[in-house]
Amino acid sequence: MPLEIQLQKGAPQNAEAVIVKLNGSLDTATAPELADQIAPVLASSTKDIVFDLAQLKFVSSAGLRIFSVTRKTLKERGGQASFIHMQPQIEEVFAIMRALPGVAVFASVEEMDRYLAARQRAIIEGQS
Repeated sequence: MPLEIQLQKGAPQNAEAVIVKLNGSLDTATAPELADQIAPVLASSTKDIVFDLAQLKFVSSAGLRIFSVTRKTLKERGGQASFIHMQPQIEEVFAIMRALPGVAVFASVEEMDRYLAARQRAIIEGQS
């Protein structure tokens, strides 16, 4: 599934923030595209990015890496990355990542991606 990316300047509570709307699947194939599009934002003086995930259907570890790098970069300059409008399957991935201790629990990136994909599919199928 492809990924559509829209970048907008200005959020209702923060006119300087950049809103990044994602539609589709954020995975190994599409993560580089997101990285390329937000690179100029991260290279600028922007302090806050809001990821609008209302239309994001799937996220893999490659997508989580983009979120992590963005968060770290913004935090270093006194800003933050925020995430809004998460679908239940995406919220589940974030909950899993928050619950993991600082130790790797998967043998490989592929194993983690398979686990995350299965969890997201289970949530989507449960909504049907």
